[in-house]
Amino acid sequence: MSDASPTVLFEHPLNEKMRTWLRIEFLLQQLHGQRALSETAIALTFFRTVADLLDVLERGEVRTELLKELERQQQKLLQWAELPGVDISVVNQLRSQLKGCASALMSAPRMGQALREDRLISLVRQRLSIPGGCCSFDLPTLHMWMHVAQHERDADVADWLQTLEPLNQALTIVLDLVRQAGPFRNQISLNGFFQDNAEGADLLRLRINLAYQLYPQISGHKTRYAIRFLPLDSENGTVPERLTFELACC
Repeated sequence: MSDASPTVLFEHPLNEKMRTWLRIEFLLQQLHGQRALSETAIALTFFRTVADLLDVLERGEVRTELLKELERQQQKLLQWAELPGVDISVVNQLRSQLKGCASALMSAPRMGQALREDRLISLVRQRLSIPGGCCSFDLPTLHMWMHVAQHERDADVADWLQTLEPLNQALTIVLDLVRQAGPFRNQISLNGFFQDNAEGADLLRLRINLAYQLYPQISGHKTRYAIRFLPLDSENGTVPERLTFELACC
């Protein structure tokens, strides 16, 4: 695949733990990307994202799983440090970052608790499931908040996001290390189908040439996976008999 060709990156989790982590990362990225709540429509998107994040955090032992992974990554770094030619300073720096993230995560309050207890977030969250339920007559508190000075709203948002920082930092370094664990390799699918083993892997990453206008439909778990490539235009699109793509099994 030519390096000059624009590609699309797809990621697919191979277990429930990674599925949850990718969803949390996706939601945190949205929150940080829409933090300037200058209009009601933007604010409601922000609060919906907060509500989604709180729902995800309530479903599992996210803190416990992240702490286990931080410890596992530290053990891997210790093994790497024994290999010849390894830059020990880089290994020690990463270990220090992992320890710092684990310490901050362990000492932090219950994840999302500050957001659950915030009065404005709680009021908006209760109305989000009602179609049009966030009108000014339904939520006068939100309507008033949208009319305070922008810098005051920015300060509130900064405070809310700060409560998520231990989670954000731990998840960022864990996912970075997972993604770096598997190099991309060129693969070929025949008639739009590819399958292989994924022993012990957590994540599949695929790069597909944008010109093909294809997307992958992936099924798999921690030992085996299958990929079927489908055209974006389901009526007129085609799939090459031999499709070259890049795949990393992390």
